[in-house]
Amino acid sequence: MRIYQKKIVFVGIIILLVNLACGLTGTATSVPPTQVPLEITPVSFVPLPEVITDEDQVLIELYKRVNPAVVNINTFSIQNGIVQPTGQGSGFVFDSTGYIVTNAHVIIGADEIDVIFSDSSTRNGTIVGEDYHSDLAVIKVDDLPAGIQPIPLGNIESIAVGQTVVAIGNPFGLGGTLTRGIVSGIGRTIPALTPFSIPQAIQTDAPINPGNSGGPLLNLEGEVIGVNAQIETSGDNRSNSGVGFAIPVSIVNRVIPVLIEEGSFEWAWFGVIGSSLSPTLIQAMDLPFDKGAYIIEIVEDGPSSKAQLQGAEEQISYEGRRIEVGGDVITAIEGQPVNTFDDLLIYITLFASPGQDVFITVWRDGEYKDISVTLEKRPESDAFFP
Repeated sequence: MRIYQKKIVFVGIIILLVNLACGLTGTATSVPPTQVPLEITPVSFVPLPEVITDEDQVLIELYKRVNPAVVNINTFSIQNGIVQPTGQGSGFVFDSTGYIVTNAHVIIGADEIDVIFSDSSTRNGTIVGEDYHSDLAVIKVDDLPAGIQPIPLGNIESIAVGQTVVAIGNPFGLGGTLTRGIVSGIGRTIPALTPFSIPQAIQTDAPINPGNSGGPLLNLEGEVIGVNAQIETSGDNRSNSGVGFAIPVSIVNRVIPVLIEEGSFEWAWFGVIGSSLSPTLIQAMDLPFDKGAYIIEIVEDGPSSKAQLQGAEEQISYEGRRIEVGGDVITAIEGQPVNTFDDLLIYITLFASPGQDVFITVWRDGEYKDISVTLEKRPESDAFFP
Protein backbone atom coordinates (compact mmCIF):
# COMPACT_ATOMS: atom_id res chain seq x y z
CA MET A 1 0.00 0.00 0.00
CA ARG A 2 1.49 3.26 -1.03
CA ILE A 3 0.96 6.06 1.43
CA TYR A 4 1.30 9.77 0.84
CA GLN A 5 0.89 12.95 2.78
CA LYS A 6 1.35 16.06 0.61
CA LYS A 7 0.33 14.35 -2.64
CA ILE A 8 3.73 12.66 -2.67
CA VAL A 9 4.21 8.91 -3.08
CA PHE A 10 6.12 6.73 -0.68
CA VAL A 11 6.03 3.12 0.33
CA GLY A 12 4.17 2.16 3.48
CA ILE A 13 5.95 0.11 6.17
CA ILE A 14 3.88 -2.82 7.32
CA ILE A 15 3.18 -2.56 11.05
CA LEU A 16 0.82 -4.93 12.82
CA LEU A 17 -0.67 -3.78 16.11
CA VAL A 18 -2.65 -6.37 18.03
CA ASN A 19 -4.91 -5.32 20.88
CA LEU A 20 -5.95 -8.00 23.32
CA ALA A 21 -9.19 -7.72 25.28
CA CYS A 22 -9.46 -9.59 28.56
CA GLY A 23 -12.70 -10.41 30.29
CA LEU A 24 -12.90 -10.28 34.08
CA THR A 25 -14.59 -13.07 35.95
CA GLY A 26 -16.25 -12.29 39.28
CA THR A 27 -15.93 -14.56 42.37
CA ALA A 28 -19.14 -16.23 43.64
CA THR A 29 -20.01 -15.89 47.35
CA SER A 30 -22.04 -18.38 49.37
CA VAL A 31 -25.34 -17.56 51.05
CA PRO A 32 -25.04 -17.30 54.85
CA PRO A 33 -26.68 -20.30 56.55
CA THR A 34 -29.07 -18.09 58.50
CA GLN A 35 -30.35 -16.39 55.32
CA VAL A 36 -33.14 -18.02 53.32
CA PRO A 37 -32.51 -17.51 49.65
CA LEU A 38 -35.29 -16.05 47.56
CA GLU A 39 -37.05 -18.41 45.22
CA ILE A 40 -36.41 -17.22 41.69
CA THR A 41 -38.47 -18.45 38.79
CA PRO A 42 -36.19 -19.39 35.88
CA VAL A 43 -36.66 -17.31 32.74
CA SER A 44 -36.98 -19.14 29.47
CA PHE A 45 -34.98 -17.53 26.63
CA VAL A 46 -36.30 -18.24 23.15
CA PRO A 47 -33.46 -17.99 20.59
CA LEU A 48 -34.09 -15.34 17.96
CA PRO A 49 -34.09 -16.48 14.35
CA GLU A 50 -30.92 -15.68 12.40
CA VAL A 51 -31.45 -12.45 10.50
CA ILE A 52 -29.62 -11.81 7.24
CA THR A 53 -30.46 -8.55 5.54
CA ASP A 54 -30.59 -8.17 1.79
CA GLU A 55 -27.25 -6.32 1.80
CA ASP A 56 -25.68 -9.00 4.00
CA GLN A 57 -26.69 -11.62 1.47
CA VAL A 58 -25.33 -9.55 -1.40
CA LEU A 59 -21.95 -9.25 0.31
CA ILE A 60 -21.87 -12.93 1.27
CA GLU A 61 -22.62 -14.03 -2.29
CA LEU A 62 -20.22 -11.48 -3.77
CA TYR A 63 -17.39 -12.75 -1.56
CA LYS A 64 -18.07 -16.38 -2.45
CA ARG A 65 -18.02 -15.53 -6.15
CA VAL A 66 -15.10 -13.09 -6.26
CA ASN A 67 -12.66 -14.05 -3.50
CA PRO A 68 -11.25 -17.11 -5.35
CA ALA A 69 -10.00 -14.72 -8.06
CA VAL A 70 -8.26 -12.39 -5.57
CA VAL A 71 -4.67 -13.40 -4.83
CA ASN A 72 -2.00 -12.64 -2.27
CA ILE A 73 1.38 -11.67 -3.70
CA ASN A 74 4.67 -12.14 -1.87
CA THR A 75 7.86 -10.81 -3.45
CA PHE A 76 11.49 -11.76 -2.93
CA SER A 77 14.89 -10.49 -3.96
CA ILE A 78 18.12 -12.46 -4.28
CA GLN A 79 21.06 -10.89 -2.48
CA ASN A 80 24.42 -12.66 -2.37
CA GLY A 81 22.70 -15.87 -3.33
CA ILE A 82 20.20 -15.62 -0.49
CA VAL A 83 16.48 -15.18 -1.16
CA GLN A 84 15.06 -12.35 0.97
CA PRO A 85 11.36 -11.40 1.32
CA THR A 86 10.80 -7.83 0.15
CA GLY A 87 7.08 -7.17 0.26
CA GLN A 88 3.52 -8.29 -0.08
CA GLY A 89 0.37 -7.12 -1.76
CA SER A 90 -2.73 -8.23 -3.57
CA GLY A 91 -3.92 -8.80 -7.11
CA PHE A 92 -6.83 -10.20 -9.09
CA VAL A 93 -7.27 -12.61 -11.99
CA PHE A 94 -7.78 -10.64 -15.21
CA ASP A 95 -8.45 -13.49 -17.64
CA SER A 96 -8.63 -17.27 -17.85
CA THR A 97 -5.09 -17.64 -19.26
CA GLY A 98 -3.47 -16.67 -15.96
CA TYR A 99 -2.86 -12.91 -16.26
CA ILE A 100 -3.10 -11.13 -12.91
CA VAL A 101 -3.37 -7.38 -12.29
CA THR A 102 -1.60 -5.68 -9.39
CA ASN A 103 0.24 -2.44 -8.58
CA ALA A 104 3.65 -1.73 -10.05
CA HIS A 105 4.91 -0.76 -6.60
CA VAL A 106 3.98 -4.22 -5.27
CA ILE A 107 6.38 -6.05 -7.60
CA ILE A 108 9.03 -3.41 -8.22
CA GLY A 109 12.52 -4.92 -7.98
CA ALA A 110 11.21 -8.45 -7.38
CA ASP A 111 13.39 -11.39 -8.45
CA GLU A 112 10.81 -13.97 -7.44
CA ILE A 113 7.05 -13.74 -6.96
CA ASP A 114 4.75 -16.13 -5.10
CA VAL A 115 1.06 -15.97 -5.98
CA ILE A 116 -1.20 -17.51 -3.33
CA PHE A 117 -4.84 -18.32 -4.08
CA SER A 118 -7.73 -18.54 -1.64
CA ASP A 119 -7.48 -22.35 -1.52
CA SER A 120 -3.86 -21.91 -0.31
CA SER A 121 -2.41 -23.23 -3.57
CA THR A 122 0.69 -21.35 -4.73
CA ARG A 123 2.03 -20.52 -8.17
CA ASN A 124 5.21 -18.84 -9.36
CA GLY A 125 4.47 -15.50 -10.97
CA THR A 126 6.42 -13.85 -13.77
CA ILE A 127 6.34 -10.16 -14.64
CA VAL A 128 4.66 -9.46 -17.98
CA GLY A 129 4.67 -5.68 -17.88
CA GLU A 130 4.71 -2.75 -15.48
CA ASP A 131 3.90 0.93 -15.84
CA TYR A 132 5.19 3.37 -13.24
CA HIS A 133 3.05 6.23 -14.57
CA SER A 134 -0.20 4.46 -13.70
CA ASP A 135 1.24 2.24 -10.93
CA LEU A 136 -0.21 -0.81 -12.69
CA ALA A 137 1.44 -4.12 -13.52
CA VAL A 138 0.63 -7.53 -14.92
CA ILE A 139 2.07 -10.83 -13.76
CA LYS A 140 1.28 -14.30 -15.08
CA VAL A 141 0.96 -17.78 -13.66
CA ASP A 142 1.14 -20.90 -15.83
CA ASP A 143 -2.25 -22.18 -14.73
CA LEU A 144 -5.16 -21.28 -12.48
CA PRO A 145 -6.73 -23.46 -9.79
CA ALA A 146 -9.89 -25.21 -10.99
CA GLY A 147 -13.07 -23.18 -11.05
CA ILE A 148 -11.60 -19.67 -10.87
CA GLN A 149 -13.37 -17.09 -12.98
CA PRO A 150 -11.75 -13.74 -13.91
CA ILE A 151 -13.28 -10.67 -12.29
CA PRO A 152 -15.07 -8.45 -14.84
CA LEU A 153 -14.28 -4.75 -15.15
CA GLY A 154 -16.93 -2.12 -14.47
CA ASN A 155 -17.60 1.27 -16.06
CA ILE A 156 -16.19 4.56 -14.80
CA GLU A 157 -19.39 6.32 -15.86
CA SER A 158 -21.48 4.25 -13.43
CA ILE A 159 -19.50 5.28 -10.33
CA ALA A 160 -21.25 7.72 -8.01
CA VAL A 161 -20.35 9.28 -4.68
CA GLY A 162 -22.23 7.46 -1.93
CA GLN A 163 -22.47 4.06 -3.60
CA THR A 164 -21.41 1.02 -1.61
CA VAL A 165 -18.07 -0.55 -2.54
CA VAL A 166 -16.05 -3.51 -1.33
CA ALA A 167 -12.30 -4.08 -1.12
CA ILE A 168 -10.86 -7.59 -1.01
CA GLY A 169 -7.17 -8.17 -0.40
CA ASN A 170 -4.29 -9.03 1.87
CA PRO A 171 -3.97 -6.28 4.53
CA PHE A 172 -1.07 -6.94 6.91
CA GLY A 173 -0.81 -10.41 5.37
CA LEU A 174 -4.39 -11.36 6.30
CA GLY A 175 -5.46 -12.98 3.05
CA GLY A 176 -9.06 -12.97 1.85
CA THR A 177 -10.05 -9.91 3.88
CA LEU A 178 -13.24 -8.11 2.80
CA THR A 179 -13.98 -4.56 3.88
CA ARG A 180 -16.96 -2.41 3.04
CA GLY A 181 -17.43 1.32 2.54
CA ILE A 182 -18.65 3.90 0.09
CA VAL A 183 -17.25 5.97 -2.73
CA SER A 184 -16.26 9.11 -0.86
CA GLY A 185 -15.12 11.09 -3.88
CA ILE A 186 -14.42 10.75 -7.58
CA GLY A 187 -12.12 12.53 -9.99
CA ARG A 188 -9.25 12.80 -7.53
CA THR A 189 -5.72 13.32 -8.82
CA ILE A 190 -3.07 11.27 -7.00
CA PRO A 191 0.71 11.03 -7.48
CA ALA A 192 2.19 8.24 -9.56
CA LEU A 193 5.56 6.56 -9.05
CA THR A 194 6.98 9.22 -11.38
CA PRO A 195 6.76 13.02 -11.40
CA PHE A 196 3.43 12.72 -13.24
CA SER A 197 -0.04 12.26 -11.74
CA ILE A 198 -2.91 9.78 -12.02
CA PRO A 199 -6.30 11.40 -12.76
CA GLN A 200 -9.85 10.15 -12.08
CA ALA A 201 -8.80 8.26 -8.94
CA ILE A 202 -11.58 6.97 -6.69
CA GLN A 203 -11.60 7.98 -3.03
CA THR A 204 -13.14 5.49 -0.60
CA ASP A 205 -13.58 4.99 3.12
CA ALA A 206 -13.55 1.21 2.73
CA PRO A 207 -10.66 0.23 5.04
CA ILE A 208 -7.56 -0.53 2.99
CA ASN A 209 -4.15 -0.93 4.58
CA PRO A 210 -0.61 -2.02 3.69
CA GLY A 211 -1.02 -5.29 1.79
CA ASN A 212 -4.27 -4.24 0.06
CA SER A 213 -2.26 -2.70 -2.78
CA GLY A 214 -3.15 -4.22 -6.12
CA GLY A 215 -6.41 -5.71 -4.91
CA PRO A 216 -9.77 -4.85 -6.45
CA LEU A 217 -12.23 -2.18 -5.39
CA LEU A 218 -15.59 -3.64 -6.37
CA ASN A 219 -19.16 -2.49 -6.85
CA LEU A 220 -21.98 -4.66 -5.51
CA GLU A 221 -22.26 -6.42 -8.87
CA GLY A 222 -18.76 -7.79 -8.25
CA GLU A 223 -17.15 -5.67 -10.99
CA VAL A 224 -13.74 -4.04 -10.60
CA ILE A 225 -14.11 -0.26 -10.55
CA GLY A 226 -10.58 0.43 -9.29
CA VAL A 227 -7.28 -1.01 -8.11
CA ASN A 228 -6.53 -0.13 -4.49
CA ALA A 229 -3.24 1.76 -4.35
CA GLN A 230 -2.84 4.50 -1.74
CA ILE A 231 -4.00 5.75 1.64
CA GLU A 232 -3.82 9.23 3.10
CA THR A 233 -2.12 9.41 6.49
CA SER A 234 -0.56 11.92 8.83
CA GLY A 235 2.37 11.77 11.20
CA ASP A 236 3.71 8.30 11.95
CA ASN A 237 0.37 6.57 11.51
CA ARG A 238 0.68 4.25 8.53
CA SER A 239 -2.69 2.53 8.71
CA ASN A 240 -6.04 3.49 7.25
CA SER A 241 -7.60 6.72 8.45
CA GLY A 242 -10.70 6.59 6.27
CA VAL A 243 -9.21 8.07 3.11
CA GLY A 244 -8.04 5.56 0.52
CA PHE A 245 -7.55 5.82 -3.22
CA ALA A 246 -7.97 3.39 -6.10
CA ILE A 247 -6.65 3.70 -9.65
CA PRO A 248 -9.79 4.04 -11.79
CA VAL A 249 -11.09 1.33 -14.09
CA SER A 250 -10.83 3.77 -17.02
CA ILE A 251 -7.03 3.65 -16.74
CA VAL A 252 -7.04 -0.10 -16.05
CA ASN A 253 -9.00 -0.62 -19.27
CA ARG A 254 -6.51 1.44 -21.25
CA VAL A 255 -3.23 0.19 -19.79
CA ILE A 256 -3.61 -3.50 -18.91
CA PRO A 257 -4.34 -4.91 -22.41
CA VAL A 258 -1.31 -3.03 -23.76
CA LEU A 259 0.93 -4.30 -20.95
CA ILE A 260 -0.16 -7.85 -21.77
CA GLU A 261 0.48 -7.35 -25.47
CA GLU A 262 3.63 -5.20 -25.43
CA GLY A 263 4.99 -5.17 -21.86
CA SER A 264 4.94 -1.38 -21.56
CA PHE A 265 2.67 1.60 -22.20
CA GLU A 266 3.53 4.90 -23.85
CA TRP A 267 1.79 7.98 -22.43
CA ALA A 268 1.26 11.24 -24.26
CA TRP A 269 3.06 14.29 -22.91
CA PHE A 270 1.85 17.90 -23.11
CA GLY A 271 4.77 19.51 -21.30
CA VAL A 272 3.31 22.10 -18.93
CA ILE A 273 3.02 22.75 -15.21
CA GLY A 274 -0.19 24.46 -14.20
CA SER A 275 -3.26 24.73 -12.01
CA SER A 276 -6.96 25.50 -12.10
CA LEU A 277 -8.03 29.12 -11.97
CA SER A 278 -8.41 30.71 -8.54
CA PRO A 279 -10.59 33.74 -7.71
CA THR A 280 -7.48 35.81 -6.95
CA LEU A 281 -5.86 34.92 -10.28
CA ILE A 282 -9.07 35.67 -12.16
CA GLN A 283 -9.23 39.14 -10.63
CA ALA A 284 -5.52 39.86 -10.98
CA MET A 285 -5.53 38.95 -14.69
CA ASP A 286 -8.97 40.54 -15.27
CA LEU A 287 -10.28 37.38 -16.93
CA PRO A 288 -13.79 37.46 -18.44
CA PHE A 289 -14.45 33.85 -17.33
CA ASP A 290 -13.89 31.78 -14.19
CA LYS A 291 -12.97 28.32 -15.51
CA GLY A 292 -9.89 26.99 -17.27
CA ALA A 293 -6.42 25.45 -16.94
CA TYR A 294 -3.77 28.04 -16.17
CA ILE A 295 -0.23 27.46 -17.47
CA ILE A 296 2.36 28.42 -14.87
CA GLU A 297 5.43 26.97 -16.55
CA ILE A 298 6.33 25.52 -19.95
CA VAL A 299 8.78 22.62 -19.91
CA GLU A 300 11.80 23.55 -22.00
CA ASP A 301 11.96 21.76 -25.37
CA GLY A 302 8.66 20.03 -24.63
CA PRO A 303 5.60 19.86 -26.91
CA SER A 304 4.00 23.04 -25.56
CA SER A 305 7.29 24.91 -25.81
CA LYS A 306 7.57 23.93 -29.48
CA ALA A 307 3.96 25.10 -30.01
CA GLN A 308 4.93 28.45 -28.42
CA LEU A 309 2.49 28.30 -25.54
CA GLN A 310 3.26 30.79 -22.78
CA GLY A 311 3.72 30.31 -19.05
CA ALA A 312 3.54 32.95 -16.33
CA GLU A 313 5.66 36.01 -17.12
CA GLU A 314 5.97 37.68 -13.75
CA GLN A 315 5.14 37.41 -10.08
CA ILE A 316 3.09 40.21 -8.53
CA SER A 317 1.55 41.04 -5.19
CA TYR A 318 -2.23 41.20 -5.38
CA GLU A 319 -4.31 41.88 -2.25
CA GLY A 320 -1.42 40.67 -0.11
CA ARG A 321 -0.83 37.47 -2.10
CA ARG A 322 2.11 36.62 -4.34
CA ILE A 323 0.81 35.20 -7.61
CA GLU A 324 2.29 34.43 -11.02
CA VAL A 325 0.47 36.11 -13.88
CA GLY A 326 0.68 36.36 -17.65
CA GLY A 327 0.39 32.71 -18.63
CA ASP A 328 -1.99 31.22 -21.19
CA VAL A 329 -5.35 29.94 -19.97
CA ILE A 330 -6.54 26.81 -21.78
CA THR A 331 -10.33 26.82 -22.16
CA ALA A 332 -10.84 23.93 -24.59
CA ILE A 333 -9.06 20.92 -26.11
CA GLU A 334 -10.32 19.28 -29.28
CA GLY A 335 -13.56 21.20 -28.87
CA GLN A 336 -14.13 19.88 -25.35
CA PRO A 337 -14.40 22.49 -22.57
CA VAL A 338 -11.55 22.62 -20.07
CA ASN A 339 -12.93 23.81 -16.73
CA THR A 340 -10.01 22.71 -14.54
CA PHE A 341 -6.41 21.64 -14.95
CA ASP A 342 -7.55 18.08 -14.22
CA ASP A 343 -9.78 18.23 -17.33
CA LEU A 344 -6.67 18.84 -19.43
CA LEU A 345 -4.82 16.02 -17.65
CA ILE A 346 -7.71 13.58 -18.10
CA TYR A 347 -7.96 14.26 -21.83
CA ILE A 348 -4.23 13.83 -22.43
CA THR A 349 -4.16 10.68 -20.25
CA LEU A 350 -7.23 8.86 -21.52
CA PHE A 351 -7.81 10.03 -25.06
CA ALA A 352 -4.47 11.08 -26.57
CA SER A 353 -1.35 9.30 -27.78
CA PRO A 354 2.25 10.31 -28.56
CA GLY A 355 2.56 11.88 -32.01
CA GLN A 356 -1.04 13.08 -32.04
CA ASP A 357 -1.87 16.69 -32.91
CA VAL A 358 -4.36 18.25 -30.49
CA PHE A 359 -6.02 21.61 -30.97
CA ILE A 360 -6.44 23.80 -27.94
CA THR A 361 -8.09 27.15 -27.33
CA VAL A 362 -6.22 29.59 -25.10
CA TRP A 363 -6.90 33.06 -23.73
CA ARG A 364 -3.93 35.34 -24.28
CA ASP A 365 -3.61 39.13 -24.32
CA GLY A 366 -7.36 39.67 -24.16
CA GLU A 367 -8.39 37.30 -26.96
CA TYR A 368 -8.87 33.63 -27.80
CA LYS A 369 -6.31 31.81 -29.93
CA ASP A 370 -6.43 28.31 -31.45
CA ILE A 371 -3.11 26.47 -31.29
CA SER A 372 -2.04 23.00 -32.45
CA VAL A 373 0.25 21.00 -30.15
CA THR A 374 1.99 17.80 -31.30
CA LEU A 375 2.11 15.51 -28.29
CA GLU A 376 5.24 13.54 -27.49
CA LYS A 377 6.06 10.48 -25.42
CA ARG A 378 6.60 11.16 -21.73
CA PRO A 379 10.27 11.42 -20.81
CA GLU A 380 11.86 8.27 -19.43
CA SER A 381 11.59 8.19 -15.67
CA ASP A 382 12.54 5.61 -13.10
CA ALA A 383 10.16 4.93 -10.25
CA PHE A 384 10.88 7.06 -7.25
CA PHE A 385 9.66 7.06 -3.67
CA PRO A 386 10.27 10.50 -2.09
